[in-house]
Parts: sequence; structure tokens; C-alpha cells
Amino acid sequence: MIRPATGECAIIDFCIHDVCLMMTVKRSGAASASFRTITPQAFRDVQLWLMAAPFLLGALLLVIFPAVLSFALAFMRYDALAPPTWIGFENFVVLFRREVFWIALRNTLAFAFTAAPLQVLGALLVALLFHPERRGVRVYRAAVYLTGILPDVAYALIWLWLLNPLYGPINLTLARLGLPTPAWLVDPRTALASLAIVAAVRMGEGMVLLIAARRTAPDSCYDAARIDGADRLRTFWHITLPWLAPWLLLLLARDLVMAMHSSLTPVLLMTGGGPGYATTLLPFLMYEEAFTHLRLGEAAAMMVTIFALIAPPVWLAGWLTSRRWSEHAE
Repeated sequence: MIRPATGECAIIDFCIHDVCLMMTVKRSGAASASFRTITPQAFRDVQLWLMAAPFLLGALLLVIFPAVLSFALAFMRYDALAPPTWIGFENFVVLFRREVFWIALRNTLAFAFTAAPLQVLGALLVALLFHPERRGVRVYRAAVYLTGILPDVAYALIWLWLLNPLYGPINLTLARLGLPTPAWLVDPRTALASLAIVAAVRMGEGMVLLIAARRTAPDSCYDAARIDGADRLRTFWHITLPWLAPWLLLLLARDLVMAMHSSLTPVLLMTGGGPGYATTLLPFLMYEEAFTHLRLGEAAAMMVTIFALIAPPVWLAGWLTSRRWSEHAE
């Protein structure tokens, strides 16, 4: 028997109860169904679906539907002024013949495969450092986590000030120490590496995930290692690292995806794709094609290309992670 709800939730529970009742009547074919025919499991299922409905509807309208339209635009000529016309693979042919596309592709791969491993490694080191409970550790965790929740625009502007070659705090500190002061975002040799460092510092979410994963490790394994006389390095290599491997793979896949398709804001605000084409990445080039030159078909073709680059590492990480979690379950 379902307990009646009180307060503001009474109306919602009553509506859910009516939905369950109608489902039960329809399924059983009995016209005189009673409240006792509604099982708690059916009530919970309908309640979960109703709570998930806003998210599912938003994902359908704001993610899935635009993605399908963008995929279709990759095979059309469209400038937002005239109706789209089907041209097949012409957008891809034109795209692959442009030198700037290959420059952007090379920069994107270099950026992603530099920033993502650094981000995962930094999150691992910080998680191991701040995992033990001690005085003030929560303040340090919050400070690191803050880098992951700052808005992209604010984060980019902060780093634009920090990396200023003339009055930025980093170069002023290096000058006082008698060390070289790089031009960072101004020098083509260091601009892309600077963006990779900026992206790698956002390790707050990874730190929280790895701290939570570390706490799931059984204490008996560490007690046995301590009894056997294993030092910290051997304990980390043989216990902690294998235990955290599935989460590290997930983080690496996620950071690769984020590096390949979410790098527009720092490039747009910090470098504008320059100097030269040193920091021209595929998301920035796609933005330029779509909103500056109104070549939405070619921009959609770049989107398909980015998806093709993202899919294999995500699938590989998912496959390896499922295997590792199966081993953990055994």
C-alpha cells in the first residue's frame, strides 16, 4: 500500500499515482482496479521516468536533433541565406584540399594529446596529495576544484593576464629569479604549448573523481602491503595504480574529447588562432567558417571530422574500462 504524501509533494504523488493506476487498468483489462493493484516497483518506475522527462526532452531538442541536422548539413551547400542544396561529399573534398584544414588538424591533435595526458597526470598527483584527511586539506581541494567550475570566458581572461609577456605575474616572477621570460602566447613556438598548459590546469573534476575512487580501494590490500614491508612507491605501483586504472582511462577519454571540441573559447579570446596559424584548432576554424564566412556546409563537415576523431579513443577507452571493471568485480 502506498503511503499518502503530505505537503507540496502531495499533488505530484497523486498525479503519479493516477498514471500508475491507468497503466495498471490498461494492462490488466480490469475496469475496477484498486490502489492495491499498483506495485511499489511500478510506482517508482513511473516516478523516475517523469523526473527524467525534462532532461530527456532537453537532450532531444538541444543535443540529438541539432546533431542530426548538422550531420545532414555536411552533405549540403548552405549559407543561411538560401535554402540548402544537396551536393554529396563535395564539402569534404573542398575541405581536404585546403591547407589550413590540415594545419588545424595537426594543431588539434598535438593540443589534445598534450593537454589531456597532462590533465589526467595532474589530477592523479593532486588526488594522491589531498586524499588523506588532515588539517586544511578541504581548502586546498576547493581551490583546485575551482579551476573546473569557473566559466570558460573568465578562466581564459585570467590566463591571458597571467601569461602576458610584459606585465604578467608569471614573467615578472621569472625575471626576478633571473630565468628566461617566454613570450608565451605571442611566440609561435610556445603559443600552442601555452594553451595546452592552460587546459591541463583544469583538473578539479578529475581530482574529485580520483579521490572518490581511491577511497573505494580495500584497506586490507594496503594493510597486507604494509605488513610485507612494501614502500610507498611499490604500494602505488602494485595497488593504487591498477585500482585507479578504469577511472584514469575514463578521464583520459573525456579530456581528449573536451580538448578536441571545447577549445574554442580560449583560442577565440586568447590568441585568435595566431600568431600565424600556430593555435588554429578545428573548433576555431569551424566557428570561422560558419559565422564569419557563412559556409555552414563546410563547418558541418569539420564537425563530422571531429566526431570521427573522437569516436575511436572513446570506444577504446570504454572497452578497456569495461574489461578492467570486470576484473575488479571478479
